[in-house]
Amino acid sequence: MTRFDVDTLWKLQRIGAPSLSPDGAQAVAGVTRYVMADNKGFSQLWLMSTLGGEPRQLTACGDKDGQPCWSPRGDQIAFVAKRDQEGHKDTQPQLYLIAPDGGEARRTADVATGVEAFRWMPDGRRLVAVSWVWPGLKGPKAQAKAMAEFTARKFTGYATSEAQYRWWDSNLPAGRAPHLLLVTPSSPGRDAQVKDLFEGLPFSLPWAEPGANCFDISPDGRRVVFVHDPKDKKRVDNPHALAELDLATGKVTVIVRDAAWDCNSPRYSPDGQRVAFRASHVGLKHTMPEQLAVWTRAGKPQRGAEATGHWHVHSADWDHAVEAPLQWDDDGQSVLLMAEQQGRKHLWRFDLAAQEATRVVEGGTVLAFDQRAGTLITLADSVSHPGRLHVHPAGEAAQRIERFNDDTLQPFTPARTEEHWVKGALDEPVQVWLHYPPGFTPRKRWPVLHLIHGGPHTAFGDSFHFRWNVQAFAAAGYVVACVNYHGSSGFGHRFLDSITHRWGELELQDIEAATDWLLTQRWADKQRIYATGGSYGGYLVAWMNGHIAPGRYAAYVCHAGCFDWTAMFADDAFPWHAKELGAWYWDDMARVQRQSPHAFAAGMHTPTLVVHGALDYRVPDAQGLAYYNTLKARGVDARLLWFPDENHWVLKPQNSRQWYEEFLAWLERHGPTQGKPGAAASERPKRSGLPKSAKG
Repeated sequence: MTRFDVDTLWKLQRIGAPSLSPDGAQAVAGVTRYVMADNKGFSQLWLMSTLGGEPRQLTACGDKDGQPCWSPRGDQIAFVAKRDQEGHKDTQPQLYLIAPDGGEARRTADVATGVEAFRWMPDGRRLVAVSWVWPGLKGPKAQAKAMAEFTARKFTGYATSEAQYRWWDSNLPAGRAPHLLLVTPSSPGRDAQVKDLFEGLPFSLPWAEPGANCFDISPDGRRVVFVHDPKDKKRVDNPHALAELDLATGKVTVIVRDAAWDCNSPRYSPDGQRVAFRASHVGLKHTMPEQLAVWTRAGKPQRGAEATGHWHVHSADWDHAVEAPLQWDDDGQSVLLMAEQQGRKHLWRFDLAAQEATRVVEGGTVLAFDQRAGTLITLADSVSHPGRLHVHPAGEAAQRIERFNDDTLQPFTPARTEEHWVKGALDEPVQVWLHYPPGFTPRKRWPVLHLIHGGPHTAFGDSFHFRWNVQAFAAAGYVVACVNYHGSSGFGHRFLDSITHRWGELELQDIEAATDWLLTQRWADKQRIYATGGSYGGYLVAWMNGHIAPGRYAAYVCHAGCFDWTAMFADDAFPWHAKELGAWYWDDMARVQRQSPHAFAAGMHTPTLVVHGALDYRVPDAQGLAYYNTLKARGVDARLLWFPDENHWVLKPQNSRQWYEEFLAWLERHGPTQGKPGAAASERPKRSGLPKSAKG
C-alpha cells in the first residue's frame, strides 16, 4: 500500500482565497506549489469558470503572485508581487494589474515603501493600498529617499521606545506606520500617482498585521472606513476604534470608539449607510468573542459634514465568535460570515432583523468565500483533503471547479475519522477526534499519538493541517487523537474562558480523561501512548511532564512550547500575560509560577524531543532551549531540533521534511523493542499496569 508521507504533503498545491468577477462567471485565486529540491514555493494566479470548464493559468513570470482581486469593471485583476520587470527589480512587494484574458502584467506604480494589501475603488480605475510609511514625511519622493537611505545603512541595530515593536517573526518597521495610499495606475501619457491618505493626520492602521480587512471603501467611492488604535502608546491589547475619512475634504471622523470594545473588520452596506464590523467586549474580559455589530449613519452623508450615527451588537445572543471577512448580501438585510462550531467552521448568513444565523455552507473548515451577482464560491478543506473551490448554486448541490490535487491524492487511502466525546473536567463533555491508520483493524495493537493544539483558544477540527498533518501521522501507523480541551474555540465562550487564570488545570484533566478512555480500547498499545503539541500545546506537553507520573506516556514532543512564564515576557504579546495568568509576575510570582511548567521541573522524567525556531517571537526560542537544558541537566533523555531560519512554524520544505523525520523517529525510538506500529497483539510484550497520573 502506498503511504502518504511528508514528501507527498509538499507535492500538494495550496489554493488561496478566491475573488469573483463582477458577473460571477469566473474566479481568480493564487495557487502555490512547492519544489522540495529547490526548497521553495512558487505562487501563480489561476482563472476558474464558475459555469464549468478547465482552470487556466493566468500568470507565470512571478514567483510570489498573491492576493488577487477582480476590478469592479471586470477588465483587470490586481495582485501583489515582487517581480523583475523591464529592467526594474522590485525590492518591496508592489501592486500589479493583468487583464483576465492574459498578456503581461504591469506594475501600477513604484511604491517605495511597498504594498501590504489593497482594495479597489468602486470606479475600477484606482486602488487603495496599505503601506508602512514614515509618517512625518510628505510625498512619494520623500518616502523613496528615506527608503533608499534605510536600505543603504551599514548599521543593523533596531532602536525603539515603543511597547509594540515586533510581531510573530519580524520587527515592525522602526519609525514607520501603516497608512492608506490612493494609487492611480499609470496610463498612456500619464504617470502613476500615489497619495498618502493619512499624510499630516494622527492616524494609522493597527500595527499588528494591517491588511485589507482593516478598511473598506464606500460604494460611492467618497469615503473610507478604517480601524485604528486611538491611544498614543500603541499596544497589542489596546481596544481599536473605527473612523471614517472623507476623500474629498480629507476630514476624519471617529464613528465608533468605546474603551470597553475592540472593533475591527469594517464593511460598508450596499447603500453605504451602514458599516458592519466585529466587536469584542474586552471591558468585560479579554477573551470575549468577536460579535457582529452594525453602525448606522444618522441621515444622508453631507460633503464636509461630520459623520454621526449609532451602533448596535446584533449577535449578542449567538454564542459564536465571528471571523473576518464580513460580506453583505445584495439586499443589505444580512451579512455573510464564518464561525466555528464544535470542531468545524461553517459559512453563515446572519439575518440582522431576526438576529439569527443560519448555515449556508457546512464545514469541514470553510477557509474563504466570495459572493458576486448571485454566485457564491467557497474555499474549504477537511481532514481528508486540502482546500478545494466550490460554487454553490441556490437550491442545488455544490459544484467543484478545480482538481489541482486529485492526481496526487489518488493513490492514497485517507485516515478514517471519528468524532467522540468523553467526560472531562468539571464533568463536562469534551470532543475527541480519532483518526485511524489506513488498514486499521481492532484485532491488532496500535500506538496512540495525541496531537495537542495551541492557542489555547483555537481547536483541532475537521481541517487539513500542513504543519501537523493527521494523514502523515496516521499513515505512519498511529491512531491520532486530537482533544479539544477546555479553553478551545467553537464550544461557546464559557467553555473557552474556563481556563483563564488557571492554565494547565482543566486542560490536563481533559487530556487525561481522553487517555483513560483510549486505554480501554482493545486496540490501544498501552506501551506506546505519546503526547505531542506546539505553542500552547507544547506548553501542555511540558506541563504534563511535570505533573504526570513517568511511564504513562512513552515520550513527548514539545514544539515551540512555553516553559517559563517569567522569561516568556520576552514575547511579542507580553501585554496579555496578566490578563491570561491573573497577575503580573512582579505582583504575584507565586500565582504565575503555579501555571508555569519550569516550576515543576523536579517531576520531569519522560523523554522529550524539543523543537524550536530562532525567529519565533511569539514563543522565543530561549523557552525551548531552557526546557531542553533542564531535561539534560536532570538526566532525562532529550533531543533538540533547532532551526536558525524558522519562526513559530516550520515553513521551508526541506526543514519540514527534517521535522517529520525527527518527530517520527523519536516516537519509534521510544516504543517497545519488539514489533512496529500495528503489530499483532500477540507480538507485543505484556505489561501489568500503569502508574496513576500525579495530582495537581
